[in-house]
Amino acid sequence: MPETASLGADPRELRRLFEERVTTESLRSHSLETEAIMRHLAERLGEDEDLWGWAGLLHDLDFEETKDQPHRHGLMTAQVLEQLGVNPQIVRAIKAHNAEALGLARETSLDCALTCAETVTGLISATALVQPDKKLAGVQVNSLRKKMKDKAFARNVNRELILLCENLGLEQDEFLALSLLAMKEIAGHVGL
Repeated sequence: MPETASLGADPRELRRLFEERVTTESLRSHSLETEAIMRHLAERLGEDEDLWGWAGLLHDLDFEETKDQPHRHGLMTAQVLEQLGVNPQIVRAIKAHNAEALGLARETSLDCALTCAETVTGLISATALVQPDKKLAGVQVNSLRKKMKDKAFARNVNRELILLCENLGLEQDEFLALSLLAMKEIAGHVGL
């Protein structure tokens, strides 16, 4: 188990920032889902669960401001977090989750983890919403595997980014199972 990395900022301040900047229900749910998956990934990979969890929660702080300017998404968040003294690993991963638009490379496990975790939430949520009860309870890994292959389903979900899980040493099915479990654990908090 690695030595616990410092968050570098007061968690209460970061929570306040999240509550202030992430105002839409769907974006809050997405951020909570990403946090849950990141914590599970960190546990599975022997990484710092708090560090990875906070990266998941905070990754879209600027999305409401930058949604029409993808070349800025992540940069505004990075600037705010740097000013608060947040661990540079988190700041880097937040920028790297939008690597294509920012002209960056994903270099660390945290970079890849955040990208695949935040992307898979869309596939899992969309799969839940086509269930008769519109809940995660009925979603199975084999359903997710089929939806991964169906490019017309949740067409905005980039399957290649989900497959970055392989850079973490996880096969697709293991990553889908871990992500589904993480999201099922918080289903009541995200309306699924």
